[in-house]
Amino acid sequence: QVQLVESGGGLVQPGGSLRLSCAVSGSIFSFFAMGWYRQAPGKEREGVATITSDGNTNYADSVKGRFTIDRDNAENTVYLQMNSLNPEDTAVYYCGAKKRAYYGWDYWGKGTLVTVSS
Repeated sequence: QVQLVESGGGLVQPGGSLRLSCAVSGSIFSFFAMGWYRQAPGKEREGVATITSDGNTNYADSVKGRFTIDRDNAENTVYLQMNSLNPEDTAVYYCGAKKRAYYGWDYWGKGTLVTVSS
């Protein structure tokens, strides 16, 4: 049973930072990629950042230079460090896991809400 559990969301002021965590029940290296997606109110879910088992990362243009995806191998946890947050970053953030390249995302967490507001 694969479980992904996000944590770290909350209310933060513009310009602030948050660090989201995604705890994975199994080894993160059993997946081709881990990723963070988000869905803002009234908008479609969009990709934020991904990291492959090889350590390659990819970011949405809107978060490049502000967000960093990384991992703690020993803890089987993937992180999303979010800096310089603005209200446009307000969304429910979801952690996902992909078994294989060129396929869809196989597992999702329940999400954690990030609200950026003064």
